[in-house]
Amino acid sequence: MLNEKTIAIIKSTVPVLEKHGKDITSHFYQRMFSNHPELLNIFNHANQRQGRQQTALANAVYAAAANIDNLGAIIPVVKQIGQKHRALGILPEHYPIVGENLLGAIKEVLGDAATDEIIDAWAEAYGVIADAFIGVEAEMYKEAKEQEGGWEGFRSFVVSNKVEESNVITSFYLKPEDGKAIASYQPGQYLTVKVQPEGDNYTHIRHYSLSDAPGKEYYRISVKREDKGVVSNYLHQSLQEGDKILVSAPAGDFVLEQKDTPAILISGGVGLTPMVSMVKTIVEQQPERGVTFIHGALNSTVHALKEEITQLANENKNVNSFVAYSEPTAEDRGAKNYDKEGFIDLAWLKSIVPSNQADFYFCGPLPFMQVVYRALKEWGVPAENIHFEFFGPASQLEEPVSTSVSK
Repeated sequence: MLNEKTIAIIKSTVPVLEKHGKDITSHFYQRMFSNHPELLNIFNHANQRQGRQQTALANAVYAAAANIDNLGAIIPVVKQIGQKHRALGILPEHYPIVGENLLGAIKEVLGDAATDEIIDAWAEAYGVIADAFIGVEAEMYKEAKEQEGGWEGFRSFVVSNKVEESNVITSFYLKPEDGKAIASYQPGQYLTVKVQPEGDNYTHIRHYSLSDAPGKEYYRISVKREDKGVVSNYLHQSLQEGDKILVSAPAGDFVLEQKDTPAILISGGVGLTPMVSMVKTIVEQQPERGVTFIHGALNSTVHALKEEITQLANENKNVNSFVAYSEPTAEDRGAKNYDKEGFIDLAWLKSIVPSNQADFYFCGPLPFMQVVYRALKEWGVPAENIHFEFFGPASQLEEPVSTSVSK
C-alpha cells in the first residue's frame, strides 16, 4: 500500500505523463536495450520500429498513475499484459531491470522537473505495480504448466503440414516433437513462436492467433507474410514440413464467451484467424447458437480459409457467412463470389444482421477496427457486447480513418 503523500505526488505527474509519456518510453527502450542487449531476444523489434510498444507502455504508465489510488481498476489491463508476458517468458528478475531504466528515462527526459521526491515516489509506486504483475503472472505460469498437456517455457513442435491459403497467408499445422498431449485453449487465443533466422544475432518472438477449434492433436496458425516481417517471411520461406519450431502454451484474453446470444464475427484481412477458431468452436460445441461470419478483404487472391467458412455455412443452419471485397478481380465479379463491393459499413451490417442485441467480435487492421468500432457504437450495441483484439488504447479506435480497411 502506498501512503497518501506518495499517491499525491504520483497523481501530480499525470499531466506530465500525458504530454511526455511517449518520449519517456521511447528513451526507456533505447536505454534498456543499450544496458541489456540480451532483452532484444524477447521484445518485438517490429513493434519497436513502428512505435507501437512505446505507445502501449506509455498508456500503461499513464493509466497506472491516474489510478494509483485505486490500482484495482487496472487489474484487467494487468491481466491482458500478463498474458503476453507469460507467453513471451517475462520473469520476475526482469522487473528490476525495467524499473531501473524507466526511472532513469523519466529523470533524463524531464530533467530538473523530475525531482528526487518524484523519482522516489515513482520508485515506490513501481515496486507495488511490479508486484501486481509478478503475482498475476505467477498464477498464469502455474496454470500453463499444470493444465493437462501444459508445459513451461518454450516447447519444440514439428511442422506436420504447411498449406498455402492465399497469396499472402499460409497455415502451419504444429505437433509436439515429444508426441505427448498438448494443452487445450479458448477460441480467440494465440500461440507464441520463437525463431532465430540464419545470420540473425537475436531470437524473434511473435504471437499468432490459433485458427482452428480446440481439441485437436495439433495446433494451427495461419500467418500473413508481411513485406518487412522478419518472422513471417522466415515462416513462409524457410520453415518447411518436418522442421521444428519453439512454441509457448496458448495465451490471450480475447476469447469467445460461452453464451446463448447470437455471435457476430467481423474480420478484416488476416484478422479472420481467431474468428475461424470461434465459428468452428460454436459449430462443434453450441450447434443451436446463431453465428454470423462477416469478412472484408481486398479480393479472393488474399482471402484465406474461405472454403472452410463456406462449407460450415452450407452444412450448418446456424451459420451465416458474408463477404465484402473492396477491390474484386474480374474473376470475382464473374463468379459473384462475394456479397458486397466496398468496405464493411453500418448500413450493410444492419442489412445482414437482424439485431444489435448480440455479441460482436471483431479483429483486423487498425483502420478496419476504427470503422467497425464506431459503427457498433453508433448502432447502440452495449459496450459489454463489443469484444475486440487490439494492440493499443481503445481511444485509437475513435481516431480518423486514414487507410484501407480490409487488407
